[in-house]
Amino acid sequence: MLINTKGETIGHIQVTEMASGGVGIGLVATGLTPGVHSFHIHDKGVCDRAVTFETAGGHFNPTGKAHGWNNAAGPHAGDLPNILADGRGKATAGVLTHDVTLRPGVANSLFDADGSSFVIHSGPDDYISQPAGNAGSRVACGVLVHHVALKPQPKP
Repeated sequence: MLINTKGETIGHIQVTEMASGGVGIGLVATGLTPGVHSFHIHDKGVCDRAVTFETAGGHFNPTGKAHGWNNAAGPHAGDLPNILADGRGKATAGVLTHDVTLRPGVANSLFDADGSSFVIHSGPDDYISQPAGNAGSRVACGVLVHHVALKPQPKP
């Protein structure tokens, strides 16, 4: 679930380890300011709105790279493409990244000791400025939570 700085649920993110490789990320969010927003995976699985989601830490960056695809020393594993909120403030996006995994115990796993979160910022990512692409304030956050699909049990 994504929450805004008022604590209201404004959307959700679905994350799936793909059989073909990589991690698929699906986003649906409402209540955003119309226009382009940056969207990142952050280092810690904590979304405290009292401190404008600063508890989420910086971008997920297990390899110690610089920020941005336009930086020769980048990108962070948590750098994702910008998203677009329409005139009503709704954004939908689908992303495939090969820089992270959901498998525990692997260096680039989003399920590391302190978890991970997704953050939407007020402005676009310029894909080069340090440390976060000049993306503006944090306006929404969601902690990555592990859900296991249960197989239906036969009726006795």
